[in-house]
Amino acid sequence: MILEKIGIAATTLQLPCYLIGGFVRDKIIGRPTKDIDVVCLGDGIALAEAVAATFSPRPEVNFFKTFGTAQIKTSDLEIEFVGARKESYTHNSRKPEIEPGTLEDDQNRRDFTINALAISLNKVDFGKLVDPFNGLQDMEAQLLRTPLAPEKTFSDDPLRMMRGIRFAAQLGYTIVPETFEAIRQNAHRIKIVSGERIADELNKILLTPTPSVGFDLLYKSGLLKIIFPQMVDLAGAEYIDGHGHKDNFYHTLQVVDNVCKETDDLWIRWAAVLHDIAKPATKKFEEGHGWTFHGHEVVGGRMVPKIFTKLKLPQNEKMKFVRKLVELHLRPISLTKENITDSAVRRLLFDAGEDFEALMMLCRADITSKNKQKVKRFLENFEWVEQRCAEVESKDQLRNWQPPVTGEIIMQTFNLPPGRMVGDIKTAIREAILDGVIPNDYDAAYQFMLNKAKELGVS
Repeated sequence: MILEKIGIAATTLQLPCYLIGGFVRDKIIGRPTKDIDVVCLGDGIALAEAVAATFSPRPEVNFFKTFGTAQIKTSDLEIEFVGARKESYTHNSRKPEIEPGTLEDDQNRRDFTINALAISLNKVDFGKLVDPFNGLQDMEAQLLRTPLAPEKTFSDDPLRMMRGIRFAAQLGYTIVPETFEAIRQNAHRIKIVSGERIADELNKILLTPTPSVGFDLLYKSGLLKIIFPQMVDLAGAEYIDGHGHKDNFYHTLQVVDNVCKETDDLWIRWAAVLHDIAKPATKKFEEGHGWTFHGHEVVGGRMVPKIFTKLKLPQNEKMKFVRKLVELHLRPISLTKENITDSAVRRLLFDAGEDFEALMMLCRADITSKNKQKVKRFLENFEWVEQRCAEVESKDQLRNWQPPVTGEIIMQTFNLPPGRMVGDIKTAIREAILDGVIPNDYDAAYQFMLNKAKELGVS
């Protein structure tokens, strides 16, 4: 067994060692984990080398001399070794000054009592639990509190505030009042944390079963206002002449939770977070009508790249996917409000392409109301739209579709160079198929091309 191997290696080197942190916590609560953290009183790198030597084949030891840490990866585990240490912080950095310490010192520097538990791997007391802060008791009560004064814990390393909120969302635990108050008081300290680390915690919160728990705590703590102010701008409802709109912050959280029941895909979840992000920028009160948010899907789409940049999220196909879903999220729902035509369905299928299922999942999640009958009616209408889309798709095969006559064929037929004329003819063919003027086949498209070229004076 791997833990016995570590214990034997530590005994040979005369290095007392302990399992510590998240591995201990997760094993006690029965949560799956593949990360083992080992702290020893001495040289963690030497212990890692000794443990690696017991494997066949011998795994590579990745070590970081500056921090005195080392890591071994096996087929199903990541084992990290570190020497017990003390930490001290300067006000403007979350990177600590490190010096060797005792097990007690190492437990003192942990973020929460449930992460300060240690289990001995030493021969004399193998398996003994070392729990100086009653972390086991907090675990049983499902509470999150810091080992030392929370003000110092969060001021030293402000990322711990987001980690605490993430643990609350992941584990379903409650942050004790004095600890949460310390987060509120120290929220401004999050500004010294890198955007990449903040993005990592946001993604982990978004990947929990019910992200609304984490985002609500971020909001109430004041952290969200600092790291993602556009989302906070959604909060609140305004009333004029008795007309009010829904609180778009809590509506967004409900949409996110709805999506999370259907998919683990992080980027569909981000699309749910951002689908109404431009409502504050587009909000207007119209006499005799009430509140409107015209064009919020278009403006929201334009905001996505800027938000991804600010939050240090990837500027790649994932961002384009989220932007596409934000821009299209009203289209399927709008089809329930009109005499739906094959042309409208074709355009939706064409524009959504391979992301059609993701779009429909987001739109279904966006149907929220306290009025259960209203939700039932909207869902029934939406199911009808889905059925119509399936019928048109089976007939016209428009998803991931390219018009049957390509730009190359147009250039060869009329001896044209690449340019606007080729684009105009190609666009006309596409529009004719989407509008149902001609069927989606080569012969019809080719004949249409000849007629369109003649109309444009091309021969």
